[in-house]
Amino acid sequence: MSLNVLVIGAGMGGLTAALALARRGHRVAVVDRVAELRPVGAAISVWSNGVKILKALGVGEALEQVSGDMQRMSYYTRDGARLTDFSLAPLYAEVGQRACPVARAALQQLLLDAVGAQAVTLGTACTGYRQDDAGVTARFDDGSERHADLLVIADGTHSRLREQALGRPVPRRYCGYVNWNVRVPASEDLAPLNDWVQYVGDHQRVSLMPMSGDPANPEFYCFFDVPLPAGSDNDPARYRDELAHHFAGWAPPVQRLIARIDPAAMARVEIHDIEPLETLVAPRVAILGDAAHGMAPDLGQGGCQAMEDAWVLAEALEASDHAIAEALERYDAARVSRVGEIVSRARQRAETTHGADPAATRAWYAELAAEDGRHIMGGMRRTILGGPFG
Repeated sequence: MSLNVLVIGAGMGGLTAALALARRGHRVAVVDRVAELRPVGAAISVWSNGVKILKALGVGEALEQVSGDMQRMSYYTRDGARLTDFSLAPLYAEVGQRACPVARAALQQLLLDAVGAQAVTLGTACTGYRQDDAGVTARFDDGSERHADLLVIADGTHSRLREQALGRPVPRRYCGYVNWNVRVPASEDLAPLNDWVQYVGDHQRVSLMPMSGDPANPEFYCFFDVPLPAGSDNDPARYRDELAHHFAGWAPPVQRLIARIDPAAMARVEIHDIEPLETLVAPRVAILGDAAHGMAPDLGQGGCQAMEDAWVLAEALEASDHAIAEALERYDAARVSRVGEIVSRARQRAETTHGADPAATRAWYAELAAEDGRHIMGGMRRTILGGPFG
């Protein structure tokens, strides 16, 4: 039986959900409040669990063509001394798929093309919904309404619809640090073109990750993390000066990177997460993506977990023969524990990286100096193999 599904939110999670549901024959419409789809952030690290889902949905091969080919991982001190450097090939071999770091705009376009622009309505905000035995009716800020059998809430970490579904407020929690992120042309004097390179020290971090599949125009996805109070000034005209101040005296590649950034193309984000939710469903409603599990980006799993949500929801409807209540129970049982654990692990990693407990951060630096890759890849392997495709 084909269902009428309304997805609120045209980000990674919403578009992946729309694609997964449409591929199973459901009639899907996507509505987003923004007038134009402009991805937040320069790039996204789609790890192997996310790539497997996109391959199952028919866009994984295209993703591989436009993504960076990340083959090694290394850490350096703020002064440029190597802490650890290892190949990611053993991880990829064990999980059966490489990671695909990619420009957010490129991934969003792949998903939009696959869903079909005709299924997406922009510039209309959903203000609430009502539910009864006949279905769910969403209200919009232009006075219109849309009726559906199932409502998918995928409108991001600030979601008010999530609060209506759960019947309570869901506060965001500041993770204690600011992230600047940007794309820059890749060159060997910054980092090897196929390596994910990170510099750490003083509870701060600089990262360069290959993100372009175009060998003629290689790019790095770069970010800078600095612990700062919430509400600190955000002035794009000062980004370069801010970073030069925070990373004064760091290794020469970091100084070259700061000199080459385009502040106008840079995002500056105060990182927040939410507490793991006790449920991701309400009658005729599924919550997914950042609305369901807004998390610190320190495990690189926010987008991947949204993709997992989308796949599991579509599979739950199939397994339940489209009985919505049963499908939502299946979805909830499969996802609450999984995403709750990853939110908690991402929070712990953020605290260790950014000096919530300085002694723990110093211990982590020492562990990196003794690391041969097995421990780091072990954590990645556990996360990846916990996904729907193993």
